[in-house]
Amino acid sequence: MNVRRYFANTAREALRALKEELGADAIVLSNRAVEGGVEILALPADAVGALPTAARAPKAPAPVRAPAGAPVEEDDYRVSLSPRAPARETARPAAAVVKAFSPPRVDHADYPPRSRAAASAADPWAEALEAARNAPEPAVLRPRPAAPAAPQERVAAERPAPRSAAPERNNAAEDARVRELQEANTRLMAELSGIRGMIERQLAGFAWGEARRHAPARADVVGELLEAGFSAVLARRLAEAVSEEENSVERARNAVKSALNRELRALSSDADLIDRGGVYALVGPTGVGKTTTTAKLAARCVVRHGAEKLALITTDGYRIGAQEQLRIYGRILGVPVFSVRDAADLRQTLAELRNKHMVLIDTVGVSQRDRMVAEQAAMLLGAGNVRRLLLLNATCRGDTLDDVVRAYSGPDLAGCILTKVDEAASLAPAIDVAVRRELELFYVANGQRVPEDLHLPNRAYLMHRALREQAEGSPWKLHGDEAGLMLAAGGTGA
Repeated sequence: MNVRRYFANTAREALRALKEELGADAIVLSNRAVEGGVEILALPADAVGALPTAARAPKAPAPVRAPAGAPVEEDDYRVSLSPRAPARETARPAAAVVKAFSPPRVDHADYPPRSRAAASAADPWAEALEAARNAPEPAVLRPRPAAPAAPQERVAAERPAPRSAAPERNNAAEDARVRELQEANTRLMAELSGIRGMIERQLAGFAWGEARRHAPARADVVGELLEAGFSAVLARRLAEAVSEEENSVERARNAVKSALNRELRALSSDADLIDRGGVYALVGPTGVGKTTTTAKLAARCVVRHGAEKLALITTDGYRIGAQEQLRIYGRILGVPVFSVRDAADLRQTLAELRNKHMVLIDTVGVSQRDRMVAEQAAMLLGAGNVRRLLLLNATCRGDTLDDVVRAYSGPDLAGCILTKVDEAASLAPAIDVAVRRELELFYVANGQRVPEDLHLPNRAYLMHRALREQAEGSPWKLHGDEAGLMLAAGGTGA
């Protein structure tokens, strides 16, 4: 009988050795835990036909019934039979080798236990099991020592083991719940904002209707200011100059014009800029006309104080031909032009030009949303006593101009200059920003000619251009309660 015995630390290792030697079709006779590991008895697949069958086995002798209570001795266990019930006692340990306990076949009183020889004759598998048990102890299967790991493998082995799938699933489910809650909160806030806006529009409509009943002249003037391009905040503030008892729209317009004229800080003469002198840097977004305005101011200074009292500096190294354009103006006026690259170069140049009556700095155009605005302001502020003049494009919307002033604001901002006035349909947005931001208006530029198209601010002209009504049939003219809707959009309350 070709019975093989396999012993290993675990059943998996023993089965692996069994499959490697006998193949996947081998027949496992027994599997039990023994001291130090697991023991498996197996037969090759082709040895099944060689087993003796019960028909060819010799007739076993009749089993001898043991007396009641008489013990049946075995090599590693003892069974005591009694008339009532079979009892099992503790196995005796072997003298040298301790074998694992294997329960014997125990019959009841009516069926006395058979001897080992009889059991082997009756059961062809018993002989094979007995021969396997008496076989010599096989070599214990031990795993081969692993080769020393490479540095990359050691690093990978030292890394913490990945989290199990269950925590990952729990974390994913928790993240999904958090995202759902955030989306729900976002939708809720959007709905609340919509409800709030609707309520504000309704209240603004009610307030506008109430204002038209109690103070019709004031309501008409507010509508005209919104139509011209003023912000809702400044329109309400200017309309406070009109009393509720006022019924004349013309007197209401005059009151609003007077209030706007008082709040506008406009330079009446250029004595505070040209005659006082100093160092001024013209700043603003791209395309607003900084280089041309610099040439216009330089021409004014040359006419009044001479070319030897003026110097021009350019920091615009980005635009193609920007420095050459200013150098052409300098040659025409007979004024020296210097080019600087950084703050240190600017400080050194200004130190050399400290005897000049006036120094004008033409800067590079930077968008109000560019971080270079702060870098440019820091460079000018660190160069010494340099004042900035902000150039505002009169053709831009009010919110765009407000964004520009917010970006270029600072303690060294002296005031503003309105450019492209001739291209603007209304000056209301630019005047609105200058009034709300409390900027001093120095000059108004209305063309490209040097130096003709640079003027001191004319208040009457500015008021006329800012408060001019829209023509009938214009799509920008307000009708009915549209002014109330604009007030609701421009701010809470009317």
